[in-house]
Amino acid sequence: MAEKESRARTGHALSYTIYDKGLSTVFRPDKDAKGNRLDNDTRIKMTRLRRFDNRTKMDETWQRNLSVAMSELDRMCTHLHLPKNVKERAAFIYRKALKKDLLRGRSIDGFVGASLYAACRQLKIPRPLRELSEISTRDHQEIARTYRLLIKELNMRMPVDDPMKFVPGIASKLKLTQRTERHAIDILVEADKRKGLTGKDPRGMAAAALYMACNETQEKRIQKDIAEAAGTTEVTLRNRLRGIESLLHD
Repeated sequence: MAEKESRARTGHALSYTIYDKGLSTVFRPDKDAKGNRLDNDTRIKMTRLRRFDNRTKMDETWQRNLSVAMSELDRMCTHLHLPKNVKERAAFIYRKALKKDLLRGRSIDGFVGASLYAACRQLKIPRPLRELSEISTRDHQEIARTYRLLIKELNMRMPVDDPMKFVPGIASKLKLTQRTERHAIDILVEADKRKGLTGKDPRGMAAAALYMACNETQEKRIQKDIAEAAGTTEVTLRNRLRGIESLLHD
């Protein structure tokens, strides 16, 4: 009864971020469970069992693949300061791609980057693909191509990004005041009421609204700096700006 009511446990919790999900076995070749030293014959037997166990863990290709992939995923998440739930979701997506044999002839690191970006999109964590590709060992084009492959082959449905959620991050990079930030959000809210956000690049819309807000609050910033902070281009910013201006001045 006491054992049943006890909340104590041993070992790691089940996790997709560990190549064996944390369900590992460990052989101690010199002592038993109580810490008593084993006799010579038992030590030899346990050493042999541990060697066989280690070989079987890393014998199959997919296990070696997961070991490398989860190490890269941990590095990227640590660098980007992403929460644990994003890391778990990315590992789950990567495992689905591996199980479907999508990695044959393709880069492990490319799929790790694409899976992490997909996890951020699903959990609505504002991280641009370019920011992920900058710390990845693969280039931006490869990760973008791999991401599109994941979406298609795994039948993933991504939520539509809201431009308002990108405003604080961009404003922080540009060191803008809260007054300008709130004004940019007000511009986007008004544009949304007039159905002007549908189908538009959310980062481009956020950048355009911030540029307009900066001009109206006399907190000047050039288009190039805002576009770089938003992870978009000046051409996109200008196109979205013209759209917002025509929408609000109708």
